[in-house]
Amino acid sequence: MKNIILLALILICIAAAFSCSGNPTAGSDTPTEAYKRLYNAVKSKNNDAIKTEMSQKTIAFGKTAAAQYGKPEDEVLKNGFTATTFAESMPAIRGERVKDNMGAVEVWNSRESRWEDLPYVLEDGVWKLAIGEAFGGSYIQPGRGPDSLEKEAANAINGNNVTAVPAPNMNAPPKVITPKVDANSNANPNPKP
Repeated sequence: MKNIILLALILICIAAAFSCSGNPTAGSDTPTEAYKRLYNAVKSKNNDAIKTEMSQKTIAFGKTAAAQYGKPEDEVLKNGFTATTFAESMPAIRGERVKDNMGAVEVWNSRESRWEDLPYVLEDGVWKLAIGEAFGGSYIQPGRGPDSLEKEAANAINGNNVTAVPAPNMNAPPKVITPKVDANSNANPNPKP
């Protein structure tokens, strides 16, 4: 009986150790730390360091955007695809969320006075900005951020619940409306030239 209890305690300790260890592939890296590195790379105007903080799909997205707009690639990447890097000092960061290899963090955009939800992906054991994944459709948001939750709560408190309106069916034939003609009217609905 003592052996069974001892074995159960050992298994509980092992399970607790694994559950508290976090993501072993990411080490101590987080989306928040990745944003700080990106911000510092943008401020130092080091394009190689900026690219280091971006996923491969984001770099490919930048190359495509540069070709489309006829600009050098470095010009497109210089702000890290986010207006939050225009801040004079490190902006406020909050709402880090991680699920599997996808992450997100909200960063204060002082130019537009709003929180910007930035996507991140775990690539080669390091968190990287995932704008390319977001535009390509392979990014899966790891949960809603505080800004979204706060807006929803404010709407609920004020009684301004937003009702979802379904999109019109663009495949349906248009509905033709014909005017009704009054029998007592002298107007001819089909005048001849």
